[in-house]
Amino acid sequence: MELATIERAIADAGLVVFGGFRSRPDDDVPSPATAVVLVGNAGPAMWQAFAIAVPPSEREARRHPLDDWSRSVLTTAAERLGVRVLFPFDGPPRYPFQAWALRTRTVHPTPIGPLIHPEYGLWHAYRGAFVVAEPIDLPAPDDRPSPCDSCAEKPCLSACPVDAIAHSAYDVPACTSHIATPDGTDCLNFGCRARAVCPVGRDNAYDPAQAAFHMRKFLTLHGGSG
Repeated sequence: MELATIERAIADAGLVVFGGFRSRPDDDVPSPATAVVLVGNAGPAMWQAFAIAVPPSEREARRHPLDDWSRSVLTTAAERLGVRVLFPFDGPPRYPFQAWALRTRTVHPTPIGPLIHPEYGLWHAYRGAFVVAEPIDLPAPDDRPSPCDSCAEKPCLSACPVDAIAHSAYDVPACTSHIATPDGTDCLNFGCRARAVCPVGRDNAYDPAQAAFHMRKFLTLHGGSG
């Protein structure tokens, strides 16, 4: 198995490889497993592919349209590759995707919770993980330091209008209560302010349609019908 083969298998869906790691017994990776390769989205390509495949009416009608689409395209890719695929949205959460992401040594923790990538900033997400049983050459770890280490102002800590992410904890009720009101319309339509003020990876920021999709689905799932 070559990493380039995996990259080609997911390219049409606008997805990218976010590194990988050699599986250890304490990683909670189902056997047989030689390595795990994380895949997901960064930049506009995945949203463009999803928007073509799933029209707006279907996005509104289905509870988890992006997860359903991700499962479909990655399951098809896994079958072609002859590997197993696992998903972060299988619930209740079954697999430690955040811990796996840190094992790839491509991302870093942040003061507000989401992991940050030196290139993509906060504008990336994991859509699945390929479990590879045969030998595979993995990319070298990214030795760039965390962008947060050199960020003196840390605007992310004060950007939320209701302090929903203060003190390294995410107050979901505070967030959903805000975006369900007229005062939260800006956040609902354009996305999380704490994420938007981060100076890293802004070229990969979600366009308004994608930001609104995520926020409205978040409100529906965690704060009522919105």
